[in-house]
Amino acid sequence: MEFFKIKRDIPFMRYGRLTTTISLVTFILAILALGFKGLNLGIDFTGGILMEVRYAQPADLEAIRKTLEEQRIVEAAVQNFGTSRDVLIRLPLREDTGARQSDQIFSALKAQDGTAELKRVEFVGPQVGKEMYESGGLALMLVAAGIMAYLAMRFAWRFAVAAMIANMHDIVIILGMFAFFEWEFTLSVLAGVLAILGYSVNESVVVFDRVRENFRKMRKAAVTDVIDNAITATMSRTIITHSMTQLMVLAMFFFGGDALHNFALALTIGIVFGIYSSVLVACPVVLALGVSRADLLLPEKEGLVDNRP
Repeated sequence: MEFFKIKRDIPFMRYGRLTTTISLVTFILAILALGFKGLNLGIDFTGGILMEVRYAQPADLEAIRKTLEEQRIVEAAVQNFGTSRDVLIRLPLREDTGARQSDQIFSALKAQDGTAELKRVEFVGPQVGKEMYESGGLALMLVAAGIMAYLAMRFAWRFAVAAMIANMHDIVIILGMFAFFEWEFTLSVLAGVLAILGYSVNESVVVFDRVRENFRKMRKAAVTDVIDNAITATMSRTIITHSMTQLMVLAMFFFGGDALHNFALALTIGIVFGIYSSVLVACPVVLALGVSRADLLLPEKEGLVDNRP
């Protein structure tokens, strides 16, 4: 299905160096954010108590911190969550960490401001948090390895390498943005990152399939022309697919509540950069790696030739 048809191929590969340079700069900035600021890990990974408190008016974060200090809690992280009236309090693990401590803290906050309302309390032990962190990293590596093996079998090693570079580009940028803006990184966000790995590679597969088809049809065309035609021919499909997906993600972002907020945020970043990387990162990389007809085709057969330049 096509909402519009482009009559002339858009010369995407003419700007390949520019787009890959932009991607490289963005990638490096994301790495720097991860290196200097690190991920704001949720208690799913670190262990401790997470309390979400809502006020009738914009919360006074300094007053909340002072109240916690009076409770001899000096290492708590206090920040707005979603709106100025919602506050997220993360307490590090201590010997007395538990339900009794959270009750005492909320009682103190309630005494400070009678409009305080406790929305949720979560507790995660240190061993569970460590296991989740290690399992999450292992899951990322296994998914990446599986995708690369699949692409190598379906196409050729050049396509597998290009697709994985594009996928890693998306993942690192998601992580970098979460690190830079200090958004909380939880298990739901990790689930979103894993979903983007599969979602992004699907777009690359669609483009690569069209490239392989064009190599059969456009026997006398240059490799850059073959790739430009493949990208242009799939643009309508790309716009329709990603627009519909993004509509669903935006519904979760605005109406899914706090539990789905950061999950939808990770998906949104991944979808936007996934479109960019599949077209303007994966294809220039596969071109730079020297892809040719010999990588995908059998010797030319009579009746399969398209004399289109």
